[in-house]
Amino acid sequence: MKILVINGPNLNMLGIREPDIYGKNTYKNLVDMIQSHADEKGVEVEFYQSNHEGDIVDRIQAAYGNIDGIVINPAAYTHTSVAILDALKAVGIPTVEVHISAIEDREEFRQFSYVSLVAKKTITGKGFNGYIEAFDDLCGNN
Repeated sequence: MKILVINGPNLNMLGIREPDIYGKNTYKNLVDMIQSHADEKGVEVEFYQSNHEGDIVDRIQAAYGNIDGIVINPAAYTHTSVAILDALKAVGIPTVEVHISAIEDREEFRQFSYVSLVAKKTITGKGFNGYIEAFDDLCGNN
């Protein structure tokens, strides 16, 4: 099994950006945690982070036929990107959406997710552990 973990804009700034909301751990800490979990489960994992919507769409499309599941935190594109939604629909790869913060408790504009319209599950407000839950869900461990 091969899982692709996609992170959208500004997640490369974890640990710096609004640590009161997103915590003090870095993007590298997140990648290391997921990689360690994947190694324990014997599952291959690939990571992709971009601040550019079209690049994320391109990566989703490139996953077709060689990725078994996608964990995605589209970040700000959660609330704006029909293009990412359409790419996920097009490839038909099982997808779990993750958000570090509880988007449902934040500003009104952050409470709607286009990705949730295609994701088999959306996990919010569990910090980095939400990624592990998403990973396990795709691997059938939940």
